Amino acid sequence: MSLARKRSLHRKRWRQAGFSLLEVLVAFSIMMLSLGALYQAAGGSVRNLATSERQTHAILLAQSLLSLHQAVPPGGLSASGSSGRGFEWGLSAVPAVNAQADPDGASWPLYRLDVEVAWQDGDRRRRYALATLLPEAMPKRAGQ
Repeated sequence: MSLARKRSLHRKRWRQAGFSLLEVLVAFSIMMLSLGALYQAAGGSVRNLATSERQTHAILLAQSLLSLHQAVPPGGLSASGSSGRGFEWGLSAVPAVNAQADPDGASWPLYRLDVEVAWQDGDRRRRYALATLLPEAMPKRAGQ
C-alpha cells in the first residue's frame, strides 16, 4: 500500500471517530428544549391539581351549608363566616317570587336559599355559588 493511500484511510478513520462540536451543540439544544417543555407540563399539572382540590373543597363546603337547613325561619335567613383554609362563605334566604298557593287556598311560603363560597387562588378571586328552594319553617305551637 502506498503512503498516500495509508494517509487517506487514516484521515477517513479520524473523521469518523466522533461527533463534531456542532453536532454536540445541536443535540444539547434539542435536549434542553425537550426538558424545558416537559418541566412546564409537569408544573402546570401540579398547579391544576391544587386549583382542582381547592374548588372541590369549596363545592363540598357549599353543599354542606345547604344541607344544614331543611326549612327557612319566618322572615328569611342571613349568615356568613369563614373556614380555616381561607374560604369565606355567605348564606342568604329571600322569599321566592312565584310561590303558588295550594289547591285548597292555603299558601306555603317558599324561600330561595343562596350559598356563595369565595377564595383566593393566586392572584385571582374565585367563587362558587349554589341555590335551592326551601319552605318556610312552621311556627312551633305552645306545648311542643
